[in-house]
Formats: sequence, C-alpha cells, structure tokens
Amino acid sequence: MPSTTAESLAPSRRVHQKTGVLLMNVGTPDNTSTGAVRRYLREFLSDPRVIDINAVGRFLLLEGIILPFRPAKSAEAYRKVWTTEGAPLLVHGRALEKAVGEALGDDFSVKLGMRYGNPSLKSVLATFRKEGIDRIVLFPLYPQYAASSTGTSLERVYELVAGEWNVPTLSSVPPFYDHPGLIEAFAVQGRPVLDRVRPDHVIFSFHGLPERQIRKSDETGSHCLTKPDCCAAMCPENRWCYRAQCFETARLLAKSLGLADGTHDVTFQSRLGRTPWIRPYTDVVIEELAAKGSKRIVVFCPAFVADCLETLEEVGMRLQEDYVAGGGEVLELVPSLNATPAWVSTAAELVRAASARAA
Repeated sequence: MPSTTAESLAPSRRVHQKTGVLLMNVGTPDNTSTGAVRRYLREFLSDPRVIDINAVGRFLLLEGIILPFRPAKSAEAYRKVWTTEGAPLLVHGRALEKAVGEALGDDFSVKLGMRYGNPSLKSVLATFRKEGIDRIVLFPLYPQYAASSTGTSLERVYELVAGEWNVPTLSSVPPFYDHPGLIEAFAVQGRPVLDRVRPDHVIFSFHGLPERQIRKSDETGSHCLTKPDCCAAMCPENRWCYRAQCFETARLLAKSLGLADGTHDVTFQSRLGRTPWIRPYTDVVIEELAAKGSKRIVVFCPAFVADCLETLEEVGMRLQEDYVAGGGEVLELVPSLNATPAWVSTAAELVRAASARAA
C-alpha cells in the first residue's frame, strides 16, 4: 500500500487560466428610436435600487407617468449625441475594453457589460464560461459608490452566478473615488481646458441621487444630511455615502489643479421627479453664477469615466445654452476619461490589485 504523505494529499496544480475582467457600466438604448429608448428606460427604472419605492408605487410611476412621455424626449436627446458607431457610452466602453485588454496582456480577458441593455452582463458571463474562465474581476466603472449604480451592477452579477452549478470565483474593484490615478487622469483632461478658457468659476458636477438613498447608506442613522458639513471630510460614519465621496473626489481634483478656495463648487445634476435630491443642483448654481455676472465656466463631471448623454447633452449642450441665455459667454465641458492613456493605466492597475487580492 502506498504511503500517505502531505505531498500526495496536496491538490494538483491547476492548469493556468486567464482571469476574466468584467467592465460594468449603466447601459444605453440599442438605437435612438422611441421604442428602443422605452425598452431601455423600462428595464432601467424598474430596478428597485434605482426607483427605491414600493413595487406598486414604482409601477404606477413608471407606467403612468414616465414611460408614456419621457421616451420620446430622451430619444431626441440621444439623437443629438449618437455617433456613426453608436451611443457614446458604448463606443468609449469598447475602446476602454480594447485598451485595458492590451495593457493587461494575455493573462486577462477583458469584456464590457451593461447593467441594462446590451451587451448584457448575462451574455458576458456566458462568454467567459465558453472561454473556460472561472475567475472573474468585477469592475464597476463608477468612481463613487451608490446602491443604484455599483450596488445594482454587483447584485445582478451575484444573482446570475448564483444560478450556476459551478460558481466562478469573483473579486471586485472597490470604489476608487480617491485613487491618485483617477484624480490625475481627470486633471490631465482638465488642465488644457482651464488654460485655454481661463474660467471665472469651475463646477464639479456629479450625478444626483434622491436624499432618501443617501440616508439609507448611513448605517449610523445619524450622520448623513443631518448637518451642513456632514460631507466636509471622509469618516467612518459616511464611508458609504455617495455625496461624501463626490466631495472628496472634488477636493482632491481641485488640489491637483491648483484651484483657489472660492473658485469652484460641487453640484449635482440629472434629478428626476419631485422628491428632494442631493444639493446643490447644477442647473440652479449655473443660473445663479450667470446672474452674478460670471462669463466663463468650466465643468468637470467626475462621476462619469466615459462621455455619455448626461455629460454631452445635459451639460455640454443644454446647460451651456441656459448659461449663455442667462448672460454667460462660455460654458465648456471637460472631456471625460474615455480611453485616454492615463485612465487606461489606472484601470489596469485597479484590475491587477483586485486580482491579486483574490489570488
């Protein structure tokens, strides 16, 4: 009978396999028709992490108020930014997918997946399965954590893999709102614009959220939105707070750009409905600046790592028009990170770190 040794009991070395990298973003309609936009909005806004009210109320709001009217308006907005290759978010996402894949090399298989729309997270996970990949790094492309972006993207992947008999090993890139590489990548994009425009004021505009979602993130129940300076610094009490993370990103970016106190503001855009959203509101602040005599504004959107409807149309077109109509002269949007070299390098670094933690 052969002897039993520690060596004989040790598991055999696994065959070397690639690591999958799932770049996750919100998504986009398949085209600019009203029907395609309606399908996209129905999937997006049916998510209880996005419209976080009771199911009956969400259904009535969506089917009775939003979907009968908003798709046509949104389709018109998408047509203003759509390219010959498709939606900007998808085009830039594909470019990032390719560039990060090249930066990481042959040991990684990098794929873009959308929480809503196509390419779906389900289809990408199926592709990884066909490639024999059972170790995946999840990369939510949202610098600041929110349950309605990072949270829902991760939750959807967890739901999908939970249905598999052979569940892959997952690791994830944590929120990177204060990562030096992210800050420098945005600074690289912004410095030439600041030098050229020489603005009176700089706006750091982040996507907004309902105040109730910020309060839900407060595990102490007594910190977030309870006092004017609750986001003045990151602390254990607000570690999950999207608003606090946005302010931290803006503080670090303003410091990197050398902006003096009083020359910049943090604001929040894209609010929907009548319930209170986090303040101050981007459109209101820009209107106030124009009324006070401001002539030249530069806007950063550091919640978005790729240009999309919210940056190109909402800020670069609509808010620019409103600012000029109010007496301003120039409102210029700083291009997002897209697939610029500094961001590609940082993204690859974040993936390697997440992969190493799971090794």
